[in-house]
Order: sequence, then C-alpha cells, then structure tokens
Amino acid sequence: MPPLPKTRAPKRRRVINCVTQLPYKMQLGESNDDWKISATTGNNALFSSLEYLQFDSTEYEQHVVGWTGEITRTERNLFTREAKEKPQDLDDDPLYLTKEQINGLTTTLQDHMKSDKEAKTDTTQTAPVTNNVHPVWLLRKNQSRWRNYAEKVIWPTFHYILNPSNEGEQEKNWWYDYVKFNEAYAQKIGEVYRKGDIIWIHDYYLLLLPQLLRMKFNDESIIIGYFHHAPWPSNEYFRCLPRRKQILDGLVGANRICFQNESFSRHFVSSCKSLLDATAKKSKNSSNSDQYQVSVYGGDVLVDSLPIGVNTTQILKDAFTNDIDSKVLSIKQAYQNKKIIIGRDRLDSVRGVVQKLRAFETFLAMYPEWRDQVVLIQVSSPTANRNSPQTIRLEQQVNELVNSINSEYGNLNFSPVQHTILDPGRCILSLLRVQTYVKSQCRDGMIHCFGYVTVNRTCRLLCYGNPLILSEFSGSSNVLKDAIVVNPWDSVAVAKSINMALKLDKEEKSNLESKLWKEVPTIQDWTNKFLSSLKEQASSNDDMERKMTPALNRPVLLENYKQAKRRLFLFDYDGTLTPIVKDPAAAIPSARLYTILQKLCADPHNQIWIISGRDQKFLNKWLGGKLPQLGLSAEHGCFMKDVSCQDWVNLTEKVDMSWQVRVNEVMEEFTTRTPGSFIERKKVALTWHYRRTVPELGEFHAKEL
Repeated sequence: MPPLPKTRAPKRRRVINCVTQLPYKMQLGESNDDWKISATTGNNALFSSLEYLQFDSTEYEQHVVGWTGEITRTERNLFTREAKEKPQDLDDDPLYLTKEQINGLTTTLQDHMKSDKEAKTDTTQTAPVTNNVHPVWLLRKNQSRWRNYAEKVIWPTFHYILNPSNEGEQEKNWWYDYVKFNEAYAQKIGEVYRKGDIIWIHDYYLLLLPQLLRMKFNDESIIIGYFHHAPWPSNEYFRCLPRRKQILDGLVGANRICFQNESFSRHFVSSCKSLLDATAKKSKNSSNSDQYQVSVYGGDVLVDSLPIGVNTTQILKDAFTNDIDSKVLSIKQAYQNKKIIIGRDRLDSVRGVVQKLRAFETFLAMYPEWRDQVVLIQVSSPTANRNSPQTIRLEQQVNELVNSINSEYGNLNFSPVQHTILDPGRCILSLLRVQTYVKSQCRDGMIHCFGYVTVNRTCRLLCYGNPLILSEFSGSSNVLKDAIVVNPWDSVAVAKSINMALKLDKEEKSNLESKLWKEVPTIQDWTNKFLSSLKEQASSNDDMERKMTPALNRPVLLENYKQAKRRLFLFDYDGTLTPIVKDPAAAIPSARLYTILQKLCADPHNQIWIISGRDQKFLNKWLGGKLPQLGLSAEHGCFMKDVSCQDWVNLTEKVDMSWQVRVNEVMEEFTTRTPGSFIERKKVALTWHYRRTVPELGEFHAKEL
C-alpha cells in the first residue's frame, strides 16, 4: 500500500503588530558589541497578546514592529565586577551603530524571545516560531525626545488634564519628532509588509501611522486596524489640541478603530463629526455593542469597542507559587485579625491615590468601630517622569495625607495606612490575594482589577470571594458591572461602600465573585475577536463601500505636477476651497484663496474648474467675476460656464421641473418639524439644510427625508 501523502499545515495569516516599544530593555556595555537584554514592565495585557500570537496561535504568523526604547550604557565596577547603568547624560551619546551590529542585536532579540518563552512554560509551543522581531532604530542624541509630544501633550489631554499651552518653538519640535517617529514605523513596515498582511497598530504614540501607511502602499485591499488602550476624551477636551485635525486625519486611515469601551468610541465619533465633517451610522455588532460606520474622505471607517482582557492562566500560575504563598502568609500574620484593603496604582494625577486616601480618612471618621480593625495597604509604582514638579508635589501630598491619617487614627503599635512606592513586580501578585481591592481612578483605561478578580476566583488562603470597589471613571467599570462602583470624588459615598464591602457575609461575597468572574475577558479571546473582525472586513463582499481614500501625498503630487505638460484641476467649493459653515452665505473665498487660484490660472498649462452645488449667481459673484479664466459648474452640473467664457449653458433646459412643487412641500413639512433647518431654493436644485439643528434630530429627519 503506497504511503499516504503528507497533508500541508494551513497557511497562517500574517499579522504585523505595531507597538510603542518592544517588551525589552536594551543596554550597551563599554563597546557597541556588548549587549544586555532584559524583559521590561509595561502594558502587560498587550505583551500577553504578543506572546499568545507568537507561541500559541496556529492561525496567525506574527511580526512585531516596535521601537527599541532608550538604549543606555553600562559600566563595570572594578571592585565588585558588577555592571551598573552609567550615570552619564544620554544627550551626549549618539549611539552610532554599524549595520552589522544592528543585525546582530536583532538576531539576539529573536533568540531572547524564544528562550524567554521556554523559561515561562514547560510545554512545547503549538505554533512554529519565526524570526519576527523588527526593531525600529532611532539612535540619535537625546533619545527621550521621541516621547515628548505623546507624553506631554497627548496623554494629559486624553486624561482630561489641560496643561498650560506649550505652543511655540518647543512644541513644534515635539510635533516634528512625533511625526518622524511615526514615519520611522512606516518605513520599517514597508520592509516587512506583504500583500494580504493585517497591520495592527496600538495606542497614542502611533496616531499618524494608519494614514501614513495608506499613503505609502498602493494597495486598495490593505487592512489596517488600530486599538486605543488609553481613554479618548470628549470632544470639548480633544478639540483643545492644537493639531487635533492632523491626529484625526492620521487615525481615519485605518479600516477599524477600536476602544476600551463604548463611551470612548462615542467621543471619537463626535470629534470626527465636529472636526472632519464626517457622518456616522450607528448599529449593533455581534457582541451587542455599539458600532459606528463613519464616512469621511470618501471612505468608511468602522469604530467600535472591545475591552482588553488578561492572561488568566498565566496570572494564576504566577500568583500561586511557594514564594507568593509565603508573602501572602507574611502579610496576614503581620495584620492578624484585621481587615486588609489593597490599593495598587501608578503615582500620577489620574490614578486617584489622593481621592482614595481621603475616602479612607472619611471612612474611619464615619465608622469608629472599624478603627484598629482595618488597614489600607497602598502600593504606588513610580512614573517615568518621577522627578517632574507635578509628580513631586503629588508625592508630597500623598505623604502628608498618610501621616495625617496615621497620627489621627493610629497608635504606637499600629498605623492604619501603609504606603510604599515600588516598581511593579511579582510582589503585586501577593497583594492581589487579600481582602478588599479599591480602584479610585479619576480617568483611566482598564485591566488592573481583572487580575484581582482572576486571583480571587481561585484563591486558597482565607480570602475567598473578596469584593472589588471600582471607580466609575475606570474603563473597566463598564465591563465589571457587578462590582461596587463608586464616584471617587464623593468621599462619603466611597466610605459607605467600604463599610458595606467589609460587612458582606461569605455567601454574598461568593455570589458577587461568581458574577465578576464571568465578566472578565481573556487576552486570547480579545486578540482573536479583533483579528477576526479585520479578516471579515478584508473578505467582505462590499469591499467597494469600505475602500479608503488615502490622504493626498503632497510630494508625489508636486513631482507629477512639474512633469505634466497639461493639467486639469477639478475643485469642489464647500469644504474644499472654503470651510464648512452653518450659514451657506458665509462661505466666501479668502484673499489667500484668490491668490492661489490666480497663480494656477496664470500657468497656460493649467485648466481650473470649480464644481459646486452653488447657483450661478453665487459662483459668478465670488469667482467668475474676479477670475474669468475659471471654468464653473453650478448646481451640481446643471449649468456650465467654460473657461474664459461669459455665457452659461443650461443642461436642464428640456427637463420637466414639475417635481419641484411636490418636493418643496415635503421639505417644508420637515422644516416645520425640525427647528433650525431651512430650504435653499435654486433654479433647479432644492437643498434642505440642517446644520443649525440639534445634531441627532437633524440626522434623524434627514434620514427619513
């Protein structure tokens, strides 16, 4: 019997994952050939997703594109032979590396990722490992320059912090570096991309990248997904950004834009409507969440939400070890017969550490029976800019609050608040295995509390089913709907919630924990759902409706313009030559527009046409009378005036216009029902305007009309 033919493994879909920074810290020794690579902390959920795609997914072949981060140097102590980071200023070290050195480090990164996975698991990975790390090298002096605009302008605004404007030379330099950062990613992706690849972009460092890629690749079928891990502010805050339109222009180059919850996606759509004059159709997706089909620049963008998850399997594996067990036991022995409340936050202004301490102080004042019976262990992790004046003031305020509470409600043997600043690490896992967890963010994304719910589901050391008190301003409050949700600014309400949580009996805790556990999303499910949605877009039958129009590539346009011997320009008027305004009569040409059109008309190789819905009278008054060299098309082509000609041609002269009477009656009825709307009557066209109406009412009646 002849041997059976070998079956080929199904071809995996390539995914190019674009992250702000690779999950490694890289250090150079005294020479540029001496490298030290170590894992770094950061967005653990995102890193878990990268790990899942790399080692466990049989459906996708992942390629990770990311910045190396700031590369430091180490020096060796002559007496202890230990390496330590050089205290020298990185601004003085340009870190010039040869191509061979960069290739060598890339290979080292590949090997490090493989060995790192082998160290974490005892099982053989199900997916074949490919050389898939593609570092973005930005080796210039002052490597931290690439973070300035993202961290000092975008991040505060996205978290509802309005800092004094830095508009001027400094912010212009920050913006220039931000653009170059995104362009470096586009160049690297250009080296990796193959037709049919899915490109997945993450977070606010790369807001311009979707449009840059759409301009770079002449591929109408390219699929670009963007996931925003941070909050997205309401339009009233977002519009405060000086370069708000450029940011939106960059993002709408994606096929799908996804947020942590529905409110963030709704804010984004509102910004697109306000600043890009986009329209949006709301519907429900397969998860029964709101999704929007945003029409902008001649194409459609899908905007929705998908809460990120956690790697529950890995969390449980790391949380229940002999080392963690001993730490948990030590904490419980140190506070025997006391209720333990945990807070774990980064020490910045949006995490609500101050609000949490004030609420705990109010709790002790309102409920004296809990004094000496409850301890709050607040673990704060330092921020990247720990030495900034804002962070220093915040740390001082926190320390003053801690000292005030301990002096008022503590004694020589007991302090009700234990506050420590630690780098995030495995010690956090032991703190997750205690009795009540409080998150009091003023504005934040997701996931930290998911780990607490996961650990408590399987906890085996006297902490079964412990309650979670969660800020309503946390992104996860919309996911963990059965948590005890509070307003962190209302200290009395938070104090009452703490009292209620501490008084829950075992059955109540168990019921609460069971509900919360069902609501925790996993990182595997989140990854697969996002990519499946992009695949559906790529293979949908209505591709023609979803094709995106890339932003104008100005350098290419200029080059083609110089080479062409005959040039035809076709310009729309409203929204192109003049901005969209609520009153159509106010959309008149500017002096700058006249100057530009005069220069274009002066070139005998150019022919310029204005194609508009405006009537003959308006176009003659503002354009034809001043620039007779222009060709004009009024009322969407019903009337034409050729270049350098005074006479208009009526193309509808023989068309029956009796329809206008009935259409006008219908429009008048809708005008009566929609305050702020009006009818613009022209020779042929009738236009119903609703820009001055309540947006939702105007859109509803426009759809009905």
